[in-house]
This record gives sequence, C-alpha cells and structure tokens, in this order.
Amino acid sequence: MKYRRLGKTGRKVSVIGIGTWQFGGEWGKSFSQDEVNRILGRGKELGINLIDTAECYGDHLSERLIGGYLKQDRREDWFVATKFGHQFHSHLTRTDRYSASDVLEQLDASLKALQTDYIDLYQFHSGSNEAFDNDELWTMLDKQVQAGKIRHLGTSIGKNDNLYQTEQSSRVHSEVIQVIYNRLDRKPEDKVFPSCIEQHLGVLARVPLASGYLSGKYKPGAVFAANDVRHNHDKEAALDKLKQVEEIRLNEVPQGMDMAQWALAWSLKHDAVTSVIPGCKSVEQVESNAAAAQWVGEGHPQAWEEA
Repeated sequence: MKYRRLGKTGRKVSVIGIGTWQFGGEWGKSFSQDEVNRILGRGKELGINLIDTAECYGDHLSERLIGGYLKQDRREDWFVATKFGHQFHSHLTRTDRYSASDVLEQLDASLKALQTDYIDLYQFHSGSNEAFDNDELWTMLDKQVQAGKIRHLGTSIGKNDNLYQTEQSSRVHSEVIQVIYNRLDRKPEDKVFPSCIEQHLGVLARVPLASGYLSGKYKPGAVFAANDVRHNHDKEAALDKLKQVEEIRLNEVPQGMDMAQWALAWSLKHDAVTSVIPGCKSVEQVESNAAAAQWVGEGHPQAWEEA
C-alpha cells in the first residue's frame, strides 16, 4: 500500500480507500456483520486505513455495520469519513436535512452508529449552494470540531464541476473535497482540481470505477437487478459508457493488466487526487482494489514520507 497526505489535514491515508454505499443495501446485495468484518479486516491487512460512508447509506445502516467492526478493532488505526444532509426513507428515497439543528442530530446518530466518539472527516453531502451558504451550520460544525466530535470538515460536491463550493472551502474550514472522477468523467480537471491544489485541499475521488462500468466485468447490453442502483441508469447512456469502456480496454489498458486496477491507478495519477474510494462487495474485490496501489507511481505531490 502507498499513502498520501490528505491536504492540509496532515493526515496519512491510503491511496486506496473503501467506499461503503453498498453496505446500505442499494447495490443489489444485503450485507451481514460477518461479511463486513471480513471485508474491512482484509482491507486493513492490505494496508487500507480509509473508510468512507454516509448517514443515508440505509438509515445509518452502513455506519452501524462499520461500527460493529470498529468496536472489535483499534479505532485509531482507521480514518473514518462520513457525511450529513440527507435522511434515508426507502430504496433511493431521501429528503434533505441541512439545518444546523438537523445536522447536529445526524452527527450524534452517526457517532452512535459508528460506535465512536469522534469522526475523522465530516462532509457536507451533495447539497445545493443555498444549503451550503448557511453560516449557522458551519458555526455549529466548528464548535463540534472544538469539542472533539469531529477532527476535520469536508465537502462532497454533488456536481463534479461545482466550483463555488470548492472555492468556498477555506472560508468554511472545509479541508477536503470529495468528487466524482474517473476515466469516463474528467470534468473536475478543468476547474475543481486547480482550486483544490491552490487551497491545498485533500481530494477523495469517488466512483473511480464509474459505478462498476470500468471494472471490465460488463459488456454492452448488461442488465442490472431491480434493487441495484444501476438498474435506474439511463439505458442509452449506460450503453454508450460500456462502448467507451470497450474502446479504452482495447486502446489504453496494457495487455494482461486488470482493467479495474488500471482505472484506479489512472485516477490516482492526477496531482490533486489523494485517494480513490471504490466500493467492494467481497473480500476478493477489496483485494483487487488494494492491488492497484502497485501501479501507483512515486513522486506525487502528496506522497507521504515516513518520519
């Protein structure tokens, strides 16, 4: 495993993290505590120390499963990132909750679910600019940082060209941007990444496998189960993505190289990107994701030098 400094947080995180939307049950599979324990435990053995989750991956369900694992492990070995702003009601159905009082309630619920007394990174989750521009919210969050419930604040931008929220990061003491970035979606390179570099923000690249399309497992015409979020993707857009993936596989991926590992390493080449946070449904998938670190070059601006 390789590690990078997460912007001005100064924290050391693995270049491969574990995204956990799937633990909330919206990716075609439900997870038992034992399955989650094995996935996270194997991730730790492979050097991964970054977990990303959210309050609305299930009704704190993903957080509870992670908390079930953390209670029997060393909490301090993990950098745990979660989010606020949505209330889960049912499969792919949420309502917004961004008021200071609502978010404080969500924070306490997340701490309880995760079975921890602090969150390493607490992120504004895909909200509008209007919801973001709430001084009462950020003042409350600053107080929670001072109280020790939160170590660092971040912003998970909903649209990956949201330059406004990115540029406002330093003003609201947000130290990390989470954004969709992968070989099929390079929009952050234009404006968001230059702003992140200028402000010395850490960057977590979510959906680095383009919702699995870049895994190399799916061919044009693939059909997803009704309880899989990809079932609702526009059929023509999905077909176009899979055709692009086939061209990338033929023209860009070195012969014999695992395409998913290539895609993760590709995202990590950009100077702005600290870590990628792919999801994984099995021990085998977390092993494959972690193996992508071998293709990550040295000399990145955020590379961690051991003291």
